[in-house]
Amino acid sequence: MTVARILIIAGSDSGGGAGIQADIRTVTLLGGHAMTAITAITAQNTLGVQGVHPVPTEMVLQQMESVISDIGVDAVKIGMIGSAETAAAVAERLAVLEGVPIVFDPVMVATSGAALADGATIAAFEKLMALATLVTPNIPELDALGGEEVAIRFATHVLAKGGHGEGPMLTDRLIGPQGVVKAWSNARIDTPHTHGTGCTLASAIATGLGQGWDLIDAIERGRKYVREALSLAPGLGQGQGHGPMGAPFGFHHHA
Repeated sequence: MTVARILIIAGSDSGGGAGIQADIRTVTLLGGHAMTAITAITAQNTLGVQGVHPVPTEMVLQQMESVISDIGVDAVKIGMIGSAETAAAVAERLAVLEGVPIVFDPVMVATSGAALADGATIAAFEKLMALATLVTPNIPELDALGGEEVAIRFATHVLAKGGHGEGPMLTDRLIGPQGVVKAWSNARIDTPHTHGTGCTLASAIATGLGQGWDLIDAIERGRKYVREALSLAPGLGQGQGHGPMGAPFGFHHHA
């Protein structure tokens, strides 16, 4: 049996809750092989980001080249990129990968840990959206990118995540160039330990696409996996922060 090769382009989270660490864990537990191009090293824990050290663009590209040229890639997951320059260069390199599904989680974080949505970053993100099979923004990210119309503008699919919404029920909506394709509603899982949900969901979907699943099935398995991980959160950290989710060992790979 061939194992799906998933290339993750994202930042490292020293606290192990999000970023590359969450991505590798997710891809592995869903039966894929995780490869990485690390874009930034962060010092962070359950309380927040204390420091960010971006990896130079050239080195990000070199990591990508090493794995693409030797091991090969069945799907790509893009998370935190670190700079507009790196985002543009990553888009240029991915543009020549034929027929490889790309899941883009548009994480907008600056080196200070502050939210980032300047013109150069948005422009670079637009290049990535034009390549992506699926874009997975939360509510603030979708607003910054231009709203649901981006599905039409970039001929892509957008999974508009409802986790930042109010109320006991949350809805994720899959929007394509023709409008809403499907919506999923679930009761909010009452836990502060939600660190890494976005990274985990995008990596789970990318793994499904790399394994040959269609988009809806990959999203549905990814959502189940994240909800399972949330329910298993071990409650790490000193209590006042957002701790990591749990790892659903034995999660049923085939949903």
